[in-house]
This record gives sequence, C-alpha cells and structure tokens, in this order.
Amino acid sequence: MSVPSIEVDRVSKRFRIYHERNQTLKSAVMRRRRAVFEEFWALDDVSFEIPAGGTFGLIGDNGSGKSTLLKTIAKILSPDRGSIRVNGRVAALLEVGSGFHPELSGRENVRLNGAILGMSRGEIDRKFDEIVDFAGVEQFIDQPVKNYSSGMYVRLGFAIAINVDPEILLVDEVLAVGDAAFQEKCAEKFLEFKRQGRTVVVVSHSLPSLQNMCDDVAWLSHGKLVETGAAPAILDRYQESTRADAHVATDGSSHWGSGEAQIDSVELLTRQEPVSHALNTGDQLTVRVHYTARERIERPVFGLAIETHDGVHVWANNTRDTNRPLDHIEGPGTMDCVVPSLALQAGSFRVDAAITDSSTTHVFDYMRAAAEFSVARRPHEEMGGLVALRGTWGEPVAAGYDAVPITGPAATEGELGPS
Repeated sequence: MSVPSIEVDRVSKRFRIYHERNQTLKSAVMRRRRAVFEEFWALDDVSFEIPAGGTFGLIGDNGSGKSTLLKTIAKILSPDRGSIRVNGRVAALLEVGSGFHPELSGRENVRLNGAILGMSRGEIDRKFDEIVDFAGVEQFIDQPVKNYSSGMYVRLGFAIAINVDPEILLVDEVLAVGDAAFQEKCAEKFLEFKRQGRTVVVVSHSLPSLQNMCDDVAWLSHGKLVETGAAPAILDRYQESTRADAHVATDGSSHWGSGEAQIDSVELLTRQEPVSHALNTGDQLTVRVHYTARERIERPVFGLAIETHDGVHVWANNTRDTNRPLDHIEGPGTMDCVVPSLALQAGSFRVDAAITDSSTTHVFDYMRAAAEFSVARRPHEEMGGLVALRGTWGEPVAAGYDAVPITGPAATEGELGPS
C-alpha cells in the first residue's frame, strides 16, 4: 500500500477564552487576581489518514475545527496532544494575501513570498511569467498590492503557492473569493496535480465545489471527527445533518421538508410487476410515488432524480418542466412516472423523490435514497459510461464514396401522470 500523504494521530488543540485578562503586570498587581479564562478544545482526539494523489476535503460547520486542523498540518500551530506526520513538500494558502507586504508591488511580493515558501531566486525567475499569467495581474504587477482587490490578492497568492511545486497543497476557503474563470483554472490545476500524484487538502463551505473536486473528506463537528471516507456519501449525510427538519428512516432513506405532504414510499415496477432483480438496458421502468397530503395543496410539483451510488447526477424529471401540471392533491394517493426505455448502462443507481410547490422553491417533502435498482451487463451491449445511446455501426466505405446513413430508434422522454 502507498504511504499516506498526511497521518493525523490523536491530535488535540486547546485555546484559552479569556473573560477577564490582565493586559500588563501593573494591572495584575492592582487587581490582585489572576486572569479569568476557560479552556476551549478546538480539536479533540482527531485521527485519520489522507491518501496520496487525490483531493481531500475538510467539512463541518463554523467552529468545527477545520481551519485549526489545516493550520496544524501546515505547522503554523502545534498540537497540544498527538502528532501529525506529513510526507512531502507542503505549500499552504490559508489566508487572502498571507505573506504579502501591502506597500510592495506585486512583482516584489512574488519574489518575497516565493522566498518565504522556499523557492530559490533562480526558481522564481524561471516561473515568474507563469505565476503572473496564472494570476491574471500582468497590468498591475508593478502596483502596490494594497491597491489590489481581494480577488487579485487570492489569484496572486494561489499562483505563487502552486508554483512552489508542492507535493501537498493546503487551501483554506480562499478560492471562494475568485471569479468563475479563476475557479475553473484552479479546478484544472487540481486535476493536473492529481494526475501527477500530488495531494490537495481543501477547506470549503461550498458543497458543490467539494462534490466536484474531492475524492475523500473528513467531517468535523465541535472539534471531533464524525467520519471520514469517500466524498459523495459523507457529503450527502453532512448536508442532511444541516437541515433542521431532516430525519432518517429505518430503511436508510432520509426526508426533509415542511411536511404538508409526505412521500410514504417509492415503488419500482417493470411491466407493472415489482422490480425484484437487475433490470436490463431498454426495459420499461415505472417509478410509483406513494404520498399523503395532510391538507389540500394547490398545483403541486412531483419530481424524481436518479444518481449513481457514488453521487453522479444522471437524470431528473418533474411534472412542471414536462408540462404535466397538476390541479391539486389531498389525502393519500400515488403518482407514476413511466420511463418507456431505460437508457442506462450496467451499474447501481439510487432514486430520489420530491413534492414541491408550483415554483419548486418550497419543498413539502424530499426523500433521498427512496429506492434503489441495478442494471445488468449483457453481451453485445454498449460498454463504458452511464447512458446507453444504442449507437449502430455501418459498413466501411472506401474514400470517394458517400456513406449510407444508419438510423436507430429515437430516445423517448419519461412521462408523468397520476394513476
């Protein structure tokens, strides 16, 4: 097995929160009492490993200990208990413009900050143009950085950090300041790092960004480790935990919403028979939503989504966008969505279901992991990817002759309707 990039072993970090503090020796003598404080454990017995060659996220609410842990990994802070082993050269971007001198120009700060991060003068000279180009601050490189916007600060600081050629890059939330184009460049850089076998550790509150970037995550809460592992499942559970109205059912599904209507269950059928085995590509699939409306709800919208088990969004459909408006629902009932031909390749999939208002912004009930199904691999079927497009091949045509077009069955949309 490969050596982990970072090993966090039973790490705890303590801070003091002062209620009354003696600022000077004179004040201590005059007040004749010691400063009053309480101990706060920002990290409490945290242990996990960060594998090499991927993007690893630290998630949790404000005050959960994410930034403290990242600073401890970067050796800005020392743990009070436990230890951290880092296997590789580290570059850290923990604050906007950290290490910059506001009175110096961008050019001078590149040289200063690069030297602080361990780059030689020759390295800085060789990489200077690349740094400035990545940051997009060519026009302002000789201006004092105190005149830079926060976005320019971030871009220049990040550009320097990644050009240190680190084996491990630590990034704390600052990418949220950059614009969309800069974030896309960062995402491309993270992928390049991954291909090169380097490791990125990132703290962010943006779950979509973490879902796109991260292979694994560690979830912290009040300084303690909740769990660590593959990103999609843990991000799902963390997101559900942040909703005050969320609850988990005994079958592993979870609900959240205001509750005026509730999804009781989701049933999968093929040719009106319950799905009890793996489906095949091209099978008809009916998704039947059993619901109870506790009051009359005008113009509700029913929606479905299919995801892979590792969190890749495959398909979504609702009654509003497919122009099947409903007048109202009241009491118990069912709602069917019929997929005439299942255009999925072999794999395991999860179905989510929702009932919302007509604007789809207010959720009465959202049921995650409401049902699961699998699609079997069959011989002579397409292979690779998620969707089955039923591509067909013709005969080879010699140069100078027109190819004969090959036609195939057209894809059909799923249709929703009450049963």
